[in-house]
Amino acid sequence: MFSKSRINEPGQKPEGDKPKTTETPTVKPQMDFSPSSSKGKAVTSVLSSDLTVVGNLRTTGDIQVEGTVEGDIRAHLLTVGESATIRGEIVADDIVVNGRVIGRVRGLKVRLTSTARVEGDIIHKTIAIESGAHFEGSVQRQEDPLAQGRPAVPTSAPAQAPASASAKAEPLTP
Repeated sequence: MFSKSRINEPGQKPEGDKPKTTETPTVKPQMDFSPSSSKGKAVTSVLSSDLTVVGNLRTTGDIQVEGTVEGDIRAHLLTVGESATIRGEIVADDIVVNGRVIGRVRGLKVRLTSTARVEGDIIHKTIAIESGAHFEGSVQRQEDPLAQGRPAVPTSAPAQAPASASAKAEPLTP
């Protein structure tokens, strides 16, 4: 009626436990833990809207700021989000300002969108200012705006007054 299985008998090994000599070795998957920068473009670092940074930021990569930064920023591409506020100097190859910057802006390509609010001088190689952008300060074109230090004032031209000072109207008295 019932037969005893041969698997449990002493002295015999079950079929599944015999070593297999014809089986090909399994190849373990290669895990690549190398940094992403060696493979291509690095991911943009994002500072969220609930984040406040007090201090300077420096990277060779890209930064998108949505929060508040109280300090200087140096990057390859800097995007200032609509909700962002930066108090300090920003220096980058490409700068896109959608939010508020209080301080000097230095970049090869600078773009102020219609929601931008900039209070400070802009030193650039190329600039684009959309209609509706608020800007208070001076604009100066330089061949290399990323050079360290304060830009030299050309000797052939007089010093330029800030745009905000020249735009103020004085009331006329009769």
